[in-house]
Amino acid sequence: MIQRVKNIFINSKKAVDSIIIKNSSTPFVDDNFFYVTDLEQGIFEGSCAVLYPDGALDILVSELESESARKSTAHLTVYKKKEEFSVLLKQLTSSSKTIGINASGLSHHDFNTLTEILPQVLFVDVSDGFFKTRLIKDEQEIQRIKKACVIADDTMGIVPDVLSEGMREYELAAEINYSLQILGAEKPAFDTICSFGKNTAEPHYSHGDVKLTKGDLIVCDFGACLKKYNSDITRTFLFGRATEQQKEIYKTVLQAQQIAFDAIKPGIIAGDIHHAVSSFIDSTKYRGRFIHSTGHSLGLAVHDGPGLAPENTMELQENMILTVEPGIYLPGFGGVRIEDDVLIKKGGMELLTKSPRIFTELE
Repeated sequence: MIQRVKNIFINSKKAVDSIIIKNSSTPFVDDNFFYVTDLEQGIFEGSCAVLYPDGALDILVSELESESARKSTAHLTVYKKKEEFSVLLKQLTSSSKTIGINASGLSHHDFNTLTEILPQVLFVDVSDGFFKTRLIKDEQEIQRIKKACVIADDTMGIVPDVLSEGMREYELAAEINYSLQILGAEKPAFDTICSFGKNTAEPHYSHGDVKLTKGDLIVCDFGACLKKYNSDITRTFLFGRATEQQKEIYKTVLQAQQIAFDAIKPGIIAGDIHHAVSSFIDSTKYRGRFIHSTGHSLGLAVHDGPGLAPENTMELQENMILTVEPGIYLPGFGGVRIEDDVLIKKGGMELLTKSPRIFTELE
């Protein structure tokens, strides 16, 4: 974890004496706390991590989290009462005049708290250092995400077997979530999407009480969270016999995804991948019906920084992990999305999710 901490300072545009990661209460707990401590268990509400340029790390936690915190190699300080927190944080940062914060993950309330505890300190936003560092995965991160992808693939494999006419969207979501955890995930990576029929035209629809009927498109979008790291996969099925239009949409989306696969390699501008995909879809009768970016970075967060978005001028680099997820959405009719996770490697990419991408018609 020493190198991760060092890289955060190296990748920040602003020089600081130390960096504070301050957690609030759930859900305002900064993923970067787990990134630098490598802690897999615990909630760590109200906890702090203090980072130093040489890679050293202090963590300040409540007595409630002390046993979980001992699993980290960081130096541990425990407070029993809230008033002790301020005193101990002052001690840990006594030699710092300029302190970095992750402004993108810090609540306004907690920022005010820090300025009250440390009134003489100049606080500087170093969130760019966190973003840049986390974009490039180390070997431990890669292996965790790969395992999370295996769980997602194995879970996708059960979908055809559990589908039945008349089942509701929430029933399929429950089957998927159960499979994810029985296969070793700590939890679903996000709120599982299971949409039937016309609901498949909503990219971020979750699941409701709609019943499955013959001729319905089915979109399943979910992931596994394993040791805090996530996978993210989407497949589109057809319950019954597909119409020619349904087949055409699916073929178009599949071709669009392959265009992205063929273009991805180190040195390519992320936004150029999106433009290649969207230009292809716009050259068909489905112009304007691809309504989101081609993909996002994946890691401790499901959206773990910038990805294959049209405005992103970032160059792809080795050991980035991204999703590739083109889609076509026709309100009132339905939609198709195919999503996979890829690892950028020298000369190209490695496909991490391996579920079949053929258009499966299920009886």
